[in-house]
Amino acid sequence: MKNDAEAAAAANGVKLTVAAGTTDGDTQTQITAIDNAISEGDKGILITTNGNAVNAALDQAKKAGLFVVALDTAPTPPTVADITYATDNTAAGKLDGQYAAAMLGGKPAVIAMLDLFNNQVVSVDIDRDHGFLEGMGINPGNPNENGQEAKTGTYTGGGKYTIACHQPTTGAIDGGRTAMEDCLSANPDINIVYAINEPAAEGAYDAIRAAGKTGSIKVFAIDGSCAGLKLVSSGEFEADAVQYPGKMAVLGMQAIAKLARGGTKPTTSSGLSFFNTGTALVADKSLSGVTSETPTAGATACWGS
Repeated sequence: MKNDAEAAAAANGVKLTVAAGTTDGDTQTQITAIDNAISEGDKGILITTNGNAVNAALDQAKKAGLFVVALDTAPTPPTVADITYATDNTAAGKLDGQYAAAMLGGKPAVIAMLDLFNNQVVSVDIDRDHGFLEGMGINPGNPNENGQEAKTGTYTGGGKYTIACHQPTTGAIDGGRTAMEDCLSANPDINIVYAINEPAAEGAYDAIRAAGKTGSIKVFAIDGSCAGLKLVSSGEFEADAVQYPGKMAVLGMQAIAKLARGGTKPTTSSGLSFFNTGTALVADKSLSGVTSETPTAGATACWGS
């Protein structure tokens, strides 16, 4: 996001200031950055929100005349931002879940759900978790909360499933590792891992490798970084739902620049409450009934290095 936004800002004659929290969930650093943007008289803010604690500061920014663009994650409620540029995170989770169900082919599924948080509600966390379950044909149970699905039942294709655990990872490698260790302690028969993002998935794989279970447990990630797609090729990830964060940042920056120069406000994608920047599934093996692309094809639009 930072690299693409800076390149586009330079091309469009836009002054862009960048700030970042220290971890997922670090809202105080974001609040300080929002306050600074207001005092500097900026025209707009691009933000990947770390939580609802930033909402009041964003409301103040809007009152001060700044146009607020959310990237990747819609605030709760979405109206806190003027518009959101994001992947359909539910759709991304569904792609992983559909692939998992097709790969299992009716065999028992013992599933570890490695979420973002367990002490706050963030839309990306709910959407990806629920999307994965829905992709497997499992009802999440409550549209506003993780962990409310039936813990046993039948997934698409007639196989039986068991939800072994829901553990928070904070979207970090260390968090994913600890979460996976806890899940394996609770149920050593886990064979499917949903991870909120690639770092959590990497940590989970570290724990799986340490437990000597790399051949029997399949890890599903969401992000689509160039580094993550290499982990699909190497077999650490079974599949990765890819996203295009650079596109989100560029579109958001261009929207603010256009508005500041007297242009019109951007609009959302048809039928959605946000502008959908797209998603696709990358997997090393193609499966009947599931649309996917190879890591080589996915690498043409991946991000990072």
